[in-house]
Amino acid sequence: MTATRTHTYQRGLPLFHSVFLVGCLPLFLGATLSDYAYANSYQIQWATFAAWLNAGGLVFAGLALLSALISFFRARSRSIILLIYPALLLLTWVLGFVNALIHSRDAWGMMPIAFALSMVVTIFAGTAVWMGFSRFGHGGKP
Repeated sequence: MTATRTHTYQRGLPLFHSVFLVGCLPLFLGATLSDYAYANSYQIQWATFAAWLNAGGLVFAGLALLSALISFFRARSRSIILLIYPALLLLTWVLGFVNALIHSRDAWGMMPIAFALSMVVTIFAGTAVWMGFSRFGHGGKP
């Protein structure tokens, strides 16, 4: 009897990459909901929550971006379509950073631009999560 070895290749995202990618979406969504709560109640705690949640989302999005760039440069075939996913993560991170700068103002001065920018960042983060777990994010055929 001959022993045969079957190789199975993982087509999905690595574990840490997927954790970082999925972790940024609820944090940015929480920042958006906290901005909405501040816009309706004017209690400063919601503005502080939004700033902290945005900072946490930036950490997770930055680590997901780093993982996406490593995966891009380790891929056997590099096409322009595979560059869309890291570019979307970079855009999410940059807009999240601008949002963090806006949240550093006092609570009254950050509205309404902070709420609008939080919504845009949440939409970009959701799109990045969708692209990351679709075939576009990890080298499959588009």
